[in-house]
Amino acid sequence: MIFLRYILFPVVPIYYLITWLRNKLYDFGIKKSMSYDIPVICVGNLSVGGTGKTPMIEYLINLLKDDYLVATLSRGYKRKTEGFQLANKDTTVESIGDEPFQFYNKFKKDILVAVDANRNNGIKQLQLKDNPPEIILLDDAFQHRKVKAGFNILLTTYNNPYFKDIVLPTGNLREPRNGAKRAHVIVVTKCPKDLSDSEKSAILQQINPEATQHVFFSSISYSNSVISSDTTKDIKDLQDFTLVTGIANASPLVSFLNENGLTFEHLNFKDHHEFSKEDILELNKKELIVTTEKDFMRLKQYESLKEKLFYLPISILINDEVKINELIKGFIKTKL
Repeated sequence: MIFLRYILFPVVPIYYLITWLRNKLYDFGIKKSMSYDIPVICVGNLSVGGTGKTPMIEYLINLLKDDYLVATLSRGYKRKTEGFQLANKDTTVESIGDEPFQFYNKFKKDILVAVDANRNNGIKQLQLKDNPPEIILLDDAFQHRKVKAGFNILLTTYNNPYFKDIVLPTGNLREPRNGAKRAHVIVVTKCPKDLSDSEKSAILQQINPEATQHVFFSSISYSNSVISSDTTKDIKDLQDFTLVTGIANASPLVSFLNENGLTFEHLNFKDHHEFSKEDILELNKKELIVTTEKDFMRLKQYESLKEKLFYLPISILINDEVKINELIKGFIKTKL
């Protein structure tokens, strides 16, 4: 696969030109973007793969849900439905996708969770509700320029920052690096918890933010417990187990478990993996399974796994939480 990506290097300038031209058409108003009177906050990235969008959306939900009626709007990647879908008690992971299903399971009493590949239509449908949301969080919509979000949060990882990458198909960028200039906030995610001030300064120099942009650094915080549908275990009490992951980059999770001296085998699937009957038959043979919260949403439907399936919760720590919270809430106040 890596060899193929290098073979396709001649395509890189073509992809670059197409995406650059598309952005310019939006920048100059030739292609139209829709703005909204209500606060619309977009969380996205320039690259393919996991940059921590789901934890960031959950961070925003926790920040805002007690003061506002919040809705999340996602594409619903790999769902088996079409058009606008609003999560309810009968919703399944197949109908809205794993990440929106995770939002609904965790926050269903506090927020609205919707999916629509057409984000403008999704926003319209949410606004037509009898009790419409006051704030809409767009999940993975940085390249969805038909919507002009009022506040853009761009995520890039510490190990694979966008400023060291190139566009597809050889690189991982969905669009040229200068797309980062559309962001109001840039968050460097998955940083070491002991990231030094000198390293932060070096990264800031490479990002070279605009005067109006703010850069933050975040790290992953893993729970000390794993959770099942009806019980909790301390990770220190885990004996030999099977780690099952279907995420873009499982390395931080694997490192965390290794640092805790745990013994496990790792079944590593591709991101958003759809578990087959053969996969489930194989997992039925395992005595104890630990997985991510996103994969738990797909696997918990299988009764045969119920007693042995646990997930490890994560959250994010942001270096200047007060400042980023002030920026987000300040934006909201300008719109309400």
